[in-house]
Amino acid sequence: QVQLVESGGGLVRPGGSLRLSCAASGRTKQLYAMGWFRQAPGKEREFVAALTWMGRDVYYGDSVKDRFTMSKDNAKDEVYLQMYSLKPEDTAVYYCAADRRTVPSASSQYDADYWGPGVQVTVSS
Repeated sequence: QVQLVESGGGLVRPGGSLRLSCAASGRTKQLYAMGWFRQAPGKEREFVAALTWMGRDVYYGDSVKDRFTMSKDNAKDEVYLQMYSLKPEDTAVYYCAADRRTVPSASSQYDADYWGPGVQVTVSS
């Protein structure tokens, strides 16, 4: 089993920045990739970013490309989502995901092996 805990959410003004963290614990050696998803009220889940556990390949959703950066600290088994130029439409609950076999993707059929409980990000003036 792997446990995921997100942190770093909160309220930020439009144009501001925020960094989310996701700490993984347990059997992390079995992981192949991790990702971030988000879900706003009344909307479907949206793929945000993903990277392979070795951190060599990083992928981004179209709506966050060039504004968000996902990275990994191998020593701490943590992944991060650095968010810049935040917009009100970035408001959502952000979820960390981990997968043993594949890279998290934007497919509506994708389901991670492990999910964090989520953290709220609100972008508002």
